[in-house]
Amino acid sequence: MIIKTPTKFFLVSGSSEGFSLLNAFDGALLASGVGDTNLVRMSSILPPGCVEVDPPPVPMPQGALVPVAYASLYSDVPGEVISAAVAIGIPKDGNRAGLIMEYSARAEEAVVVEQVKKMVEKGMEMRNREIKEIKSISATHKVGSIGAAFAGVVLWD
Repeated sequence: MIIKTPTKFFLVSGSSEGFSLLNAFDGALLASGVGDTNLVRMSSILPPGCVEVDPPPVPMPQGALVPVAYASLYSDVPGEVISAAVAIGIPKDGNRAGLIMEYSARAEEAVVVEQVKKMVEKGMEMRNREIKEIKSISATHKVGSIGAAFAGVVLWD
């Protein structure tokens, strides 16, 4: 095995204004606590037995390669509302993998959260896995001039 399978996860989110679209996205990462790491975007499976932990109280190691499933959206339309959310379906059977879904839209936060939770329900249904619990986190932002919203599930060991 090249990379060790993570045993822990935590949820993060943030939003920001910025000088450019990329600066706004970077600000949202900083606001979420993962801004000084190298995010490794992954597909959406939570390893079996992975347990939730609180985000680290101290910054994560700078430059660390951090596996994350995330949703993000940025906009340069003043007044536009943008939202990003992730949700995790944790199976009743702890020996089975869970499912992470990501969703972002130019919509209010509640709309995005509802949609991403439905996506988890349907994905777990496709896998014939009963859901023990659904966890989610989201961010929303009303754009001043250039803004971004970010939500993610960080896998950690």
